[in-house]
Amino acid sequence: MTEMDIRPYIAPGRRAHLIGIGGVSMAPLAEVLHGAGMVITGSDMRESPVVEHLRSLGITIRVGHRAENLGQAELVIRTAAVHDDNPEIAAAHAGHIPVFERAQAWGAIMRNYKHALCISGTHGKTTTTSMCTHIIMAAGLDPTVMIGGTLPLLGAGHRVGKGDTIILESCEYCNSFLSFYPTIAVILNIEADHLDFFKDLADVERSFRRFADLVPEGGHIIANRDDENTMKTLAGEKRPVTTFGLTEGDIHAADLTWSKGLPTFDIVCQGAVYAHVSLSVPGLHNVKNALAAAASAIALGVPGQAVERGLAQFRGAGRRFEHKGTFHGAEIYDDYAHHPGELKALLDTARTLGYERVICAFQPHTYSRTKALFHDFVEVLKEPDITLLAEIFAARESNDIGISSRDLAEQIPGARYCATLPEVTAALRELARPGDLILTVGAGDIYTAGEALVEGE
Repeated sequence: MTEMDIRPYIAPGRRAHLIGIGGVSMAPLAEVLHGAGMVITGSDMRESPVVEHLRSLGITIRVGHRAENLGQAELVIRTAAVHDDNPEIAAAHAGHIPVFERAQAWGAIMRNYKHALCISGTHGKTTTTSMCTHIIMAAGLDPTVMIGGTLPLLGAGHRVGKGDTIILESCEYCNSFLSFYPTIAVILNIEADHLDFFKDLADVERSFRRFADLVPEGGHIIANRDDENTMKTLAGEKRPVTTFGLTEGDIHAADLTWSKGLPTFDIVCQGAVYAHVSLSVPGLHNVKNALAAAASAIALGVPGQAVERGLAQFRGAGRRFEHKGTFHGAEIYDDYAHHPGELKALLDTARTLGYERVICAFQPHTYSRTKALFHDFVEVLKEPDITLLAEIFAARESNDIGISSRDLAEQIPGARYCATLPEVTAALRELARPGDLILTVGAGDIYTAGEALVEGE
């Protein structure tokens, strides 16, 4: 990552080229920079509704990556997935055009907001950021938002508002969130992940501590009291830390009850009931996410009534236990879970919903994660009644490790390996029966297997 300061380049009239402009965090970045008076161009690998929307704003976008796409750009902004061998990056280096990371641009932008709410953690970021968005919009604060998934409320994963609050899902991969300037830093949990970048859990914890230390005097650090790694990471923190937890913490739940897998509870802040909440998303992990969102609202001075309204309207984010349809009496849901901890939370929730069988079609995400957490994946994938293993989604990696989902399947009694997604769909078609809950799970394109089933392909 370049050490140059991006801030002098973020100014009206400057010309910026965004590589991968149709991505979930690049598209809102393009829109924000365009709205600030910059001349924005971009490239992406494919056409999409997002690309068309950006074009409608007057942004020139080319499909495919070529050196000539840079045009008269004064700076280039990229994601961590765009490497130096990209022809546009190579051309920028050759032409001495500064190249910045997406996170650096967002960091510069959030300095223009009074409140920068940054939600971090190994799990739960997208859902909690989405909950915060519902709450802050219910409070009428007109926020700018960047989420790593689609939120039905927005019809997208982003929103450009006119208020003084920006809400960002904040990812630790490649230390991206260390380029941010949070006034409120939320840490949901900390586990070993992204071990293609981090050395080990201790390295992950150091990154999160540096993130917390970015909060200025007068800001807020919000942390999960129930997560041992989080509390260990923040030990000795000189800034005040507000904690949330199921039964302990400055903000916690009380009188928790369940109806058809859905929770109702009071949110208690320093001994007093702040809000009474009924969620439309299942699972104990979503109670924790709601508590984190409520703690964020309290830090922003939002009244409890807005929390109640916002959470009552929240029906989930895209690819987070998202209902896809019905096939032969089986209900099909899709979920982005790709870490053993996320899988366990998902499967524990599934068991509470009263289905006769839980069928899980899982697509591991990256070879390095599969190898590093292999035994954890094996143990958690023993829990469904039937487990199907799709081949590993490579994402940014090459299979230098020589690992396959077949290796997982061989360690899980009764599991079935499917080399292709059409094979996953065919297996689900064969297995589905009334009373089943079918889960397509993973951060890759496993969702297409369930969609094909619903669409009758």
